[in-house]
Amino acid sequence: MLKSMIWILVMGFFVGQMARRMGMPALVGMVLVGIVLGPHLGNVIAPEVLGAADAVRTIAVMVILMKAGLGLDREKLAQQGTVAIRLGFLPAACEAVAIALASMWLLQFDFATGLLLGCIIGAESPAVIVPGMLRLKSRGWGVKKGIPDAILTGSALSDVLLLLVFSLLLAFLSQGTGGGITLPGGLTLSPWQLLPLQIILQIGLGILLGWLTAYFLVLLLAKQNWTQNAVQDALVAASFALLLVVLAADFPVFSGYLAVMSTGFFLIEMDAPLARRLRTGFDSLWVIAEIMLFVLLGASIQLNVLGNTLLVGLVVLAIGTLIGRSLGWYLATLGSNWTWKERLFLLPGNSAKATVQAAIGAIPFAQGIAGGETMLALAVLSILVTAPLGAWAIPTFAPKLLERGEVDPTKVAVSQRIVLLAAVDTSPLAVQVLTKTAELARRSDAEVIVLHVIRMDDPQGVERLRHEAQRILADIRYRFVTANGSVPEEIVRAAQDYGVTEIVMGKRGHRPLDKVLVGSVSQAVLESSTKPVLIVEAE
Repeated sequence: MLKSMIWILVMGFFVGQMARRMGMPALVGMVLVGIVLGPHLGNVIAPEVLGAADAVRTIAVMVILMKAGLGLDREKLAQQGTVAIRLGFLPAACEAVAIALASMWLLQFDFATGLLLGCIIGAESPAVIVPGMLRLKSRGWGVKKGIPDAILTGSALSDVLLLLVFSLLLAFLSQGTGGGITLPGGLTLSPWQLLPLQIILQIGLGILLGWLTAYFLVLLLAKQNWTQNAVQDALVAASFALLLVVLAADFPVFSGYLAVMSTGFFLIEMDAPLARRLRTGFDSLWVIAEIMLFVLLGASIQLNVLGNTLLVGLVVLAIGTLIGRSLGWYLATLGSNWTWKERLFLLPGNSAKATVQAAIGAIPFAQGIAGGETMLALAVLSILVTAPLGAWAIPTFAPKLLERGEVDPTKVAVSQRIVLLAAVDTSPLAVQVLTKTAELARRSDAEVIVLHVIRMDDPQGVERLRHEAQRILADIRYRFVTANGSVPEEIVRAAQDYGVTEIVMGKRGHRPLDKVLVGSVSQAVLESSTKPVLIVEAE
């Protein structure tokens, strides 16, 4: 097992980065690693690890759904009105029905069997859509109208609907009859009649349990302070979120995935500082969970079952997406303020399949449902085609189809490269400037540019300055650069050239800044720099 984990983590990471450098999504490389290492080619992964693949996938999906909940914006969802709710039902339902009709024509399925296939194929993948939407939010694409939030919410609701219908159809096809219930008075309700009640119950209880879990986490982590750092916060929150998923599997009266997403959403409303810390923690968890998820997803793909269904399967997928799902997108956004370009973005932004198909694609075949092997083949095909395509298309088409708005850092983790510029001379004040810069860099994991503008020939002073920089910034990535010319101009130019976040420089004397002599270096930089300037006063 340990060797398998090493292969998965190391190969998954580096091949994923190779795919990223080639302009493809990292998950493409990870899935390919899974196919190569899996039992159908390399057979490197231990059977114990493959046996635990479902559990690992569940953990990974929990992490990504928690990230989704922690990134939702209530104001943007309220602005969209019913669009998010309609996106949760209409596209998935229309695609499932279109696939059912296409399979009756192309695969000679009956309608119930075709609809079972439609439920498998129509479910959207949180593992592809959630990171894509959060990335768009962190860069501002579509945030003005809350388009990423609507897609995130809609994808969670659509999976609730399709998984419920899938379980109902599976029972009907395997047993020949549903399980219906008889109410007092002798009134019998069939499973189809119970379906609306089940959907309402799954969604309602999922949201309620998400609220209760969020309240309990705020009580433990923020008010009673049971934890000491962000890592412990994330560990406790992840444990409770995973408990929701496990309980939902044992007691299928609520949606565990929706409960997890709701937990993240309510955490923002109840305690925004805690939500920010958890957002950072779950970002770190996702680094490992992403590799495990997609490598094991690739390992579970059975290439040998594609066989003769490849061409027919592509036609079925095209009908489901281009006809069924497109009709659902049109109906879901009808009467909204979305432009035709924003509606068109739903094609790349809301079509990816992966995790749900890997989880349920083989169930009909395992239970002996007629056409089960074909369903498994089409589930595999949908993953191979739409997961890499969706992961590539979301960031590619967002700048072309969506408007860019202002990023709200209280809702998403905005990752950026932080660079500090330490402007120093050869005086003793340089040590204080470097010490303050090092303190700031360690807090924010920043890089440092140490700039010295040479005004006189003093090689020994410059060498001492290099030595002090090496000593004080020993555990920080830094560059020591020199320049010639006007000191204020060179500082401002270096800040622009290196894209620094903040300038740190010194000021001699003890007078307040508003009384600094006009023409001094610090005053000139303060007046001309577009970057924030931190002044370190001589002790």
